[in-house]
Order: sequence, then C-alpha cells, then structure tokens
Amino acid sequence: MTTPVIPPGSDTRSARATPSRPAHRLPFRVNQRLGLLVLVVGLSALFGVVRPTFLDARLVLFPLVRDVSTLTVVALAQMVVLSVGHMNLAVGRMAAFGALFAGLGYDRLGLPLPLGLLLCLCAGAAIGALTGWIITRTGVSSFVVTLAMDFALLGLVSLLYSALTENAAFTTKPSGLAELRSYSLADICVGPVCGSPVIPQLAQFTVLALLGLGFLYGATRIGRELLLTGANPAAAELSGIPTGRRVILAHTLSGLLAALAGFMAAVGTGTFRASIGDDFMLPSFLGSVLGGTLLTGGVVSVVGALLGTALVGVIRKGLDLLGVGLESLNIYLGCVLLLALSADRVRTVVSHRKVVRST
Repeated sequence: MTTPVIPPGSDTRSARATPSRPAHRLPFRVNQRLGLLVLVVGLSALFGVVRPTFLDARLVLFPLVRDVSTLTVVALAQMVVLSVGHMNLAVGRMAAFGALFAGLGYDRLGLPLPLGLLLCLCAGAAIGALTGWIITRTGVSSFVVTLAMDFALLGLVSLLYSALTENAAFTTKPSGLAELRSYSLADICVGPVCGSPVIPQLAQFTVLALLGLGFLYGATRIGRELLLTGANPAAAELSGIPTGRRVILAHTLSGLLAALAGFMAAVGTGTFRASIGDDFMLPSFLGSVLGGTLLTGGVVSVVGALLGTALVGVIRKGLDLLGVGLESLNIYLGCVLLLALSADRVRTVVSHRKVVRST
C-alpha cells in the first residue's frame, strides 16, 4: 500500500462553492508497485531461461526468499523512520544488539525460542526509543544521532560478545530454531494440502510485520499522525499532534523491526554473532525508497518495500549465478537500480502530462 498525506487547511465549503475540474486518478499502468512487480517477474523469468538453476526450489529459490524475507523487515525498519522525515543509520547495529540479547537468553538463561525472540524485540525497541528520545530532546539531526549510535553500538556489541563468549558468537540452539531455519511451508499440511517448498517458515515474521504496518498506516490515527509529522512538522504541531512522541514511536518501531531482522538473520545462519547486520544499511534504503517511500517523509509504501527488496534480491542472485564477481556485481546492481528508478520516473512524468492534457 502507498499511504500519502493530505495537507491540512483545505476549506471544504469553498471547494463546494467553487467549480473545479474533476479529479483524475493516474492510470494503473503508472503504479510504481506494478512496475516493480513486472520487473521482479520479468527478471526472474530471464534468469531462469539463461540459468535454469535459478528456478531450483531448494538450492536457489528457498534461500532467496529467506534472504528477501529478512531484508524486507530491514527495509520496513528504515521505512518507519523515513515516514517522519528521519533516517536510521544504525539499523544494522540495532539488529546486532537485539540478536545479542536473544543469543544471551538462549545460551546463558536457557530460554525457549519464543521468549528469546521477545527479549530480542524488547532490546531493539528500547535502543530505538532511546535514539528517538535523544533526537527530540536535543534537536540534533537524526543523521548525526543515528550515526553516533551506530558507532556506539558497534563498540558495545563487540565488547559484550568478547566478554560473554569464547568465539565471539552464541552457538546454543534452542528447540525449534533448526526447524525454523530449514523448514518451508511444504512441511505444514492441512489434510492433503501442503504449502509451497519455496517459502520458508521464517517468512511468517515478515508477513506479520507487513500486515501490522499496513494496518498502522492505512487504518489508524497514529499512522496518519506519523505521516503528517513527516510531511509537514509545523502543520502537525499546530494541529495538536504530539510530534515529539510520534518521532520517538517511529524510532521505537524501527529498533523493534531491526531487532526482528537481526533475529531472522541469526536463525538463517544458525549463530548469534557480532557481525549480524553489517550489510543491512544499503538494503534498508534500497527496499524502502525503491518501493515508493519518500526520503523527505509523509509517504510510505509497505507493499512497495517488499517488492523493492525482492527486486534487489532477484538481481543479486541472478548476477551471482551468472558468475559476476562481487565488485562487478555491485556495479551492475547499482546501474540496474538507477535505470529502474529513471524509467519509472520518466513513465510517471509522461503519464502525468497526458492526464493534464486530457483535462
């Protein structure tokens, strides 16, 4: 879903009294999410033709969907702070911070899998809330505060792992973790009907995050207040919206989602280690911004974040199967993403002009 903000201050009485041109909705073909979906399907088919191994359910598609599930949550963590016009440069370190508490709970406290996850989420939400509180109390840019938090957590997490473990990793695996890592929906059957072998059970967390944020931004007052805070903070303040608390809420949600992504990444690798989240920064922006979320705040796209992340994952996996090296892979990935963004922008502008000319 794409959720924009309607600027306040419109006079409905004058609008009724003054004749105006009928409103026009952009054609469905210019929908950014549709363009992303077409790219994901088209590139998947192309890579499948060039390298049939790409369509192997167990060797390629299952780990691909698992990675996309994790990185989608990372993109959502960035999206919620972008919705208020902020950014979170510490999203990867917050993921490592949350995963640290989950690993500690499993290794030292013997917690079951759900309680370790709960401890992880609480730690992430707490560090996110602290970040938001610092921003609102000091008035310092979120760029500066989250950058400082990134460096602080980098040192803190590394120090704690060194002090609490021998190999800088928690390796204790609670009951159910191995199954969560390797089982797919094909292992869940209702009578004779079973799920898809391509979709991992780990994706259930991504679905819950998507549904929760979709409901928050699309059907709640708090979600609309978050968007208005990002679109026009001064107007939001004049409207009686507690913008400071909304900023703290956005960063709290970002920390919680980052911790969830850290937990999912740890489950995917089978260990809780300090390096979790090291490569989360770029995907967090790519997935959310490519999906339609504005860097300036006020507009988010929950489904777009999923499709944007899927596009990045398909491109990366396809080029990897084609034998492209890591350095060249990043170059090609950047070029393809720039072309995709440019093509979408040109298509939108052309369609806007057609709509204007037809009025």
